[in-house]
Amino acid sequence: MYLTKHRTTEGARWARDGFFLPPSVTLSTLLEMPREAMLQLLANLSVSESTIGGEEAPTDPGHEVWAAGVTYLRSRDARRAESTAADIYERVYEAARPELFFKSLGWRVMGNGMPIRIRADSRWNVPEPELVLVINRYREIVGYCAGNDVSSRDIEGENPLYLPQAKVYNGSCALGHGIWLCEPEQIKDISIRLTIKRANEKIFEGETTTGTMKRTLSELVEYLTCELDFPQGVFLMTGTCLVPGNDFTLQPDDVVTIQVGELKLENRVASLNQSLRNHAGESNNEM
Repeated sequence: MYLTKHRTTEGARWARDGFFLPPSVTLSTLLEMPREAMLQLLANLSVSESTIGGEEAPTDPGHEVWAAGVTYLRSRDARRAESTAADIYERVYEAARPELFFKSLGWRVMGNGMPIRIRADSRWNVPEPELVLVINRYREIVGYCAGNDVSSRDIEGENPLYLPQAKVYNGSCALGHGIWLCEPEQIKDISIRLTIKRANEKIFEGETTTGTMKRTLSELVEYLTCELDFPQGVFLMTGTCLVPGNDFTLQPDDVVTIQVGELKLENRVASLNQSLRNHAGESNNEM
């Protein structure tokens, strides 16, 4: 089952497998339910034929997006290479407790086809393709989407305490192109692909699977939710191991394509002076 969010003349509407759900049904209301109750409701709801409009990021405005870091060996090595405190990442990779950090609120998230950004005060910026878990209020994984945790490597590398500035800024989080509802066991070993094009020429391509992750998905969920409630659900980016080389940095107009399992997310890098205010969609500004 596949959930998408769309822009219409009456506001944002959620769809199941291409058919509009009733206007009162949002992702937040679905994630307030236990997993089996949510699936049963979706199967029984009356749906309507849709003229699918502009696509939105698959979040509601108040949703939180969190992220886990250093969950793959490649990520540990890349962070260690960029950092002035390299031993920190070695200790995080080996520790029982994972690195978890806040990434975005739903209204800031860019969807498929929307622009992402690099910071004007950074000289080393990269995309990070990630499996993103969709978790309900009962700490159950109900599905996944593709994610891009755009990051400023030089800012974080200068000092690990600069992590929020390296990770959280306008246009730094993209999710899409929808949410694939599935059993958690189905996403323990799925493919992740990253392609970057510049002037229509492919300049980077890589592929891996979530099976190479050091930590389990249930472990990440347990640590995120052990002292923190999410009454309407939460998104959790699970880390990356596809990291372009140290001589690479994103540039305006680069096109980043991420495929995670069945889902594909494509975004163009905005120019440094481009505003994103008109790209988030009216529905993402309705609080």
